[in-house]
Amino acid sequence: MLSRTVLLSANALKSKGPIGAGLVQASHSLHTSSKSLAPVPALPEKGGQVRHGIIPEELFQLLYPKTGVTGPYMLGTGLLCYLLSKEIYIINHETLSAASIGAVVIYAIKKFGPSVAAFADKLNEEKVLNAQAVKDVALVGLSQAIEEEKKEQWRAEGRSMLFDAKRNNVAMLLETNFRERIHMVTNEVKKRLDYQIAVQNLNRQMEQEHMVNWVEKSVVGSITPLQKESIAKCISDLKALARAKASLAV
Repeated sequence: MLSRTVLLSANALKSKGPIGAGLVQASHSLHTSSKSLAPVPALPEKGGQVRHGIIPEELFQLLYPKTGVTGPYMLGTGLLCYLLSKEIYIINHETLSAASIGAVVIYAIKKFGPSVAAFADKLNEEKVLNAQAVKDVALVGLSQAIEEEKKEQWRAEGRSMLFDAKRNNVAMLLETNFRERIHMVTNEVKKRLDYQIAVQNLNRQMEQEHMVNWVEKSVVGSITPLQKESIAKCISDLKALARAKASLAV
């Protein structure tokens, strides 16, 4: 029953304009509404419009369709007369003090308000400039960091080429070592084959010399003294013929 009453009053206040909307918002109990994920609107840099320094413009806009231009003023005057006639509010020395203080406050606002507002705006501008400077420095630092990151990414992309070159160098070294070992094995095998050939040639040479010596010894041993004399005579005849031929040639 209580929730229905609150709901009905809220629906009735929704049609009353901005004030009714504010009352509807205030009528909700705390920590009972669902969490909204909508972005929070930014706070306005300047306040709303007012009349006579303290009366919101929304009040005049709310009463204007029904009461016209003088409606808010008549409402305020009637409310003041009602409070005074019913002695809800009694004029005494505190009223005069409040009026005096209000006059002094209004005078101070009119007199020093612009200069104070200018000073506050200057402070605000300085804060904004300092914040902007910090922001610019942060942006420059982040831009440099982004450039460095791009360079590192470019270097990382080049690592594949570097690794390929290193792999090619390692493959070339392995191939060079392989060919050097093959050449070394070839030389060693050639040396051994040359040794075997030299051994065979030496054996053949020794066999030939032995055969020549044996044949020569056998031939010499088979020659008789008569044959030796005939051979010596033949040698002497050949020498004589050689001298005669030489003399004829001269």
